[in-house]
Amino acid sequence: MKRGIVTLVLIGVACATSFAQTKDTMKTFDPAFAHTVYFWFKNPDNEADKQKFETSLKTFLKNSKYAKTNFIGTPPPAIRDVVDGSFTYSLIVTFESAEAQEGYQGEEAHLIFIEECKDLWDKVIVYDSNGI
Repeated sequence: MKRGIVTLVLIGVACATSFAQTKDTMKTFDPAFAHTVYFWFKNPDNEADKQKFETSLKTFLKNSKYAKTNFIGTPPPAIRDVVDGSFTYSLIVTFESAEAQEGYQGEEAHLIFIEECKDLWDKVIVYDSNGI
């Protein structure tokens, strides 16, 4: 019985420590500048294309010198008329400034991603926003 309680306490401490480390190392959303990109694939159901895109995109974002935070998403089932779920992937990246976003456009990691994946998409739309 005592051994079981000690084991539970140790598991609890390990989980709490793991959560604290994760929380401390997480990047904070920067509201100064948001770069939102929607991708429409030529073959949106092709699993190999999706894997290639996700791998390349994650590598690019990991290596970006400018991107502060990012979110990669896919459309959920639309239940309202105002929701456009026609895209294949969305990407939201935040920057500390519009100038940082300009640097991101020309950085090697971004250019490699575009070269690796440009044959996958049919259409790309970008919405940039300054925070208020």
